[in-house]
Amino acid sequence: MNVVILAAGMGKRMQSALPKVLHPLAGKSLLAHVVDTARTLSPSRLCIIYGHGGDAVPAAFDATDIVFAKQEPQLGTGHAVMQALPFLDDTTPTLVLYGDVPLTTSDSLRRLLACAGTDTLGILTVDMADPTGYGRMVRENGQIVRIAEQKDASADELALTEINTGILVAPTLHLKRWLASLSNNNAQGEYYLTDIVACAVADGVAVHSAQPGAVWETLGVNSKVQLAELERVHQRNVAHSLLEQGVTLADPARIDVRGTLICGRDVSIDVGCVFEGTVVVADNVRIDAHCVIKNARIAAGAHIKPFCHIEDAVVGAAAMIGPYARLRPGAELADGVHVGNFVEIKNSQLGAGSKANHLAYIGDATIGARVNVGAGTITCNYDGVNKFRTIIEDDVFIGSDTQLVAPVRVGAGATIGAGTTLTKDAPAGKLTLSRSKQLTIDGWQRPIKQKK
Repeated sequence: MNVVILAAGMGKRMQSALPKVLHPLAGKSLLAHVVDTARTLSPSRLCIIYGHGGDAVPAAFDATDIVFAKQEPQLGTGHAVMQALPFLDDTTPTLVLYGDVPLTTSDSLRRLLACAGTDTLGILTVDMADPTGYGRMVRENGQIVRIAEQKDASADELALTEINTGILVAPTLHLKRWLASLSNNNAQGEYYLTDIVACAVADGVAVHSAQPGAVWETLGVNSKVQLAELERVHQRNVAHSLLEQGVTLADPARIDVRGTLICGRDVSIDVGCVFEGTVVVADNVRIDAHCVIKNARIAAGAHIKPFCHIEDAVVGAAAMIGPYARLRPGAELADGVHVGNFVEIKNSQLGAGSKANHLAYIGDATIGARVNVGAGTITCNYDGVNKFRTIIEDDVFIGSDTQLVAPVRVGAGATIGAGTTLTKDAPAGKLTLSRSKQLTIDGWQRPIKQKK
């Protein structure tokens, strides 16, 4: 099977310099949604027709299974498909999709392919309460005979509610012949792909139709309003799927999944959470309100408190994170770790049972088990040019307001006194501290503001 995706439109109503098909929905472009769906059908040829936006569309897809053909100028959907003809395999049918119709499911497309077989024309149609703007399916004795476009339709045709979604599949040799016969003698001065229906009827080729699982599968994006509407449709579908899997959502209307969210049993997610990339959440995890989690793994029984940001990180079983914690790329927390409010961790490992409960920065560090990191502690890992590593062994107690100037090692069981600036290794099992002598100045008076 060949798949041709039309993605050449400007999208003037988007009010953007970005090509319409590259606008994001749920974390990836409209066109990427269509490409991913097409790939589930295992096409032998996959061709994208691009135009407006120059090479931005091809540049967004670094893939060996896609060929690109440029449509310039843009003279309608029929003209767009003509650009793909040199790349098509004549021995298999050709499926035509649209880069701005992102939510069509593979199940609906398989129904369309099944109804058409290899030798008939298949069209995805849908009944709409308000079909304004869409081409109407004109039938005689129940059989599709042509499609009447909105601007060219008669009053009787405008009253029809079965519309053409634009998605179709045709025998490729027939398709090539029909495209060659198209005329642009219409209100738009364009070559309509839909005119091939009349060509098929004239050739005695049967025209069959299939319907999608839902109307939203056929909706396209022409404005930011429509983009926002489809975003909500997609997120509602994702939320429904999570609920069916047993995930507890405090409010299904207030979750955004911009990638893949994989949940175990008895997972609870509060309102306002955003998941990006691939996030894997194990059994009995609780995620409180307004967390942003990207490309992360959260082990069983962990509790993510409100307003945490977690990216490219691993959270161990029964860990407690937040509120207001930030785990940056490379953060790996073992089982039972506690990370509290306003703690930031980057490219560091914390061993089982370790704690950093308040106001700390841990960067480029390896921390053992059962370590306590006091409030205000930072690892000074950067000299302006290079990064250096801090190593803290098991059972260390780091007092509040400590600066560990890397590279430095703290031995097992050591205690670092509050307010210490550690520039040398601290031996195991001993107290290490650095403080200036405390002074009291007799006779000193606080300055007083002079009256003018």
